[in-house]
Amino acid sequence: MDFNNIDLVAILADVFAKHGPAAPALAQTYSPTDFSVHFFLQLAIIILACRVVGWAGRKFLGQPQVVGEMIAGVILGPSLFGLFMPEAQAAIFPKEMKNVLYTGAQLGVGLYMFLVGTTLRLDHFATKAKSAMGVSVAGIAAPFFIAFLITPILVGIPGLFADGISTANATLFMGACIALTAFPMLARIINEQGLANTSLGTLTLTAGAFDDAASWCVLALVLAAFGAGPGVAVLAIGGGVVWAAFIMLFGRKLLAPLGRIVEREGHMSNTVLGITLICFCTSAFVMDAVGIHAIFGGFILGAVMPRGQFAAELKKKVEPLTVILLLPMFFTYSGLNTRLDMINSVELLLIALGVLLASVLAKFGACYLAARMAGEDNRTALGIGALMNSRGLMELIIINIGLQKGIIGPALFSMLVLMAVVTTMMATPLFELFYGRKARGSGELAAIPAGSRA
Repeated sequence: MDFNNIDLVAILADVFAKHGPAAPALAQTYSPTDFSVHFFLQLAIIILACRVVGWAGRKFLGQPQVVGEMIAGVILGPSLFGLFMPEAQAAIFPKEMKNVLYTGAQLGVGLYMFLVGTTLRLDHFATKAKSAMGVSVAGIAAPFFIAFLITPILVGIPGLFADGISTANATLFMGACIALTAFPMLARIINEQGLANTSLGTLTLTAGAFDDAASWCVLALVLAAFGAGPGVAVLAIGGGVVWAAFIMLFGRKLLAPLGRIVEREGHMSNTVLGITLICFCTSAFVMDAVGIHAIFGGFILGAVMPRGQFAAELKKKVEPLTVILLLPMFFTYSGLNTRLDMINSVELLLIALGVLLASVLAKFGACYLAARMAGEDNRTALGIGALMNSRGLMELIIINIGLQKGIIGPALFSMLVLMAVVTTMMATPLFELFYGRKARGSGELAAIPAGSRA
């Protein structure tokens, strides 16, 4: 390769080119003050809704805080608030603000996954690598097989998929949707259930990360076949692998001095925190630019950050603002694009229930069987299957892309939203039923951390 002829300006131009159509807006009618006024009011309402619905979910439904926040995001959108008070909803959440919320949402979920990466126990992964890979492969293969069976039926129903889409592309898209595990929400559930430092938590989170990365790569292939060109898939898969390999091979050594500085000084200075956040933003940028997702850049970098006092100081400084202020914007942004009222006939309801049943069978069943085949006991395998079946807002992200790009129609979009909400709400109760209660009773698993209930 002739490196002298590489046009860096052209490469950067491609990276910063448009990544799809903009959210419908009339931004020229808004002054900076207009954005500011709406933004602060939105944040106040978002935080209030997430705290209240999260509390109600814990108290009355036994759901973790994060599931309540997911539901709060849907409530603030057109499915409930916009249905009963459309004028008020449109005034508080005008379409001109969507891009602002999107940016804050990406910062929140990216930072959270960065913090989750710092808790990843690589020693546990080494001992559970066989199980994690087995669960991951099963969690991808079975959903795509189920998608292969059901998609030809769905393609034949008008309005579910775009006119003219091939059965192969539709199958790939459905397979990616069913194979997804709610990586960010899975991380929140694992933390809130006291599983962050356990082998089961590490196994499940690692398998979920692989499954989500694979689903995003498949989505890149579908977008390429749907008109974006093969370069989209090549850049996403190739760029993501190269960056992840660089981080895993060299990141720990390059970042180790930061840990030594914190240990020597006894605290994390603003300079060290600033350098750390620069590294996070860079990693998130690279993964976003190649077409995977910023959260994977944050998570991979977090996995190689120094542990010990560095990780503890980082969590103390960054986590409260991330969890309480930034992350709820992620849930609300997705909720603003969700329309559950689109499933408005008996036929569509039956199809939605069929998609839900097929998705649970493919993900829960396959991950359970894979864990058993890898040597896990029945109780642990059931717990893994319950957690891996959660799809959460990663599902909402990918289907929003499908809707925006014209791959699926509003009715199928709403069916997949329903599947995402139900499978996520199933995760914690089923985990506690199959594994959590007995493990906590025997002392094998610690009690749920008090901070997770707040």
